[in-house]
Amino acid sequence: MIALKPTKGKLLIAEPSLTGDVSFNRSVVLLAEHSNEGSVGFILNKPLEYQINELVTEIEIPFQVYNGGPVEQDNLYFIHKVPHLIDNSVEISDGIYWGGDFETTVELINKEIISENDIRFFLGYSGWSSLQLDEELTSKSWIVVENEHESRIIQKAAKAIWKENMIQLGGDYLLWSNAPENPSLN
Repeated sequence: MIALKPTKGKLLIAEPSLTGDVSFNRSVVLLAEHSNEGSVGFILNKPLEYQINELVTEIEIPFQVYNGGPVEQDNLYFIHKVPHLIDNSVEISDGIYWGGDFETTVELINKEIISENDIRFFLGYSGWSSLQLDEELTSKSWIVVENEHESRIIQKAAKAIWKENMIQLGGDYLLWSNAPENPSLN
């Protein structure tokens, strides 16, 4: 298997051996930024028990909120695929954007111009200092893969993403695709 380098827009797939880490066990992280200064990403498959309208009272529609990672979990972040509607968005790659004008975003959600298929909200983010992610890749904590779903990743079912990637990786990873999340409960 060809080892990919981490770059913006790629996915980090948690190795099955990463079982002791509550935040990252079976996680799929979208890298929003990767440079010599560090990396930022958002966990795509850890839905929380919150809806956005419970956290932001100005929003009337109940969109799911996800755990973006263990850093700054009291802050709200979002990715989307509608930069033509949300000013000041930062392109991640392949039609996926990060942030932008929040007041406009709230207004467009309430007017039902932006749907849950266009945007995903996160509490917190995943962050790595300079060279930290490279060290974790060397220690085989993560696998870097292409985001084959591109902007459609936003509407991808959260629970299925990790398992689907294990199946695509094949080989020994196939066994892990059906293993229970907590092997001691087997």
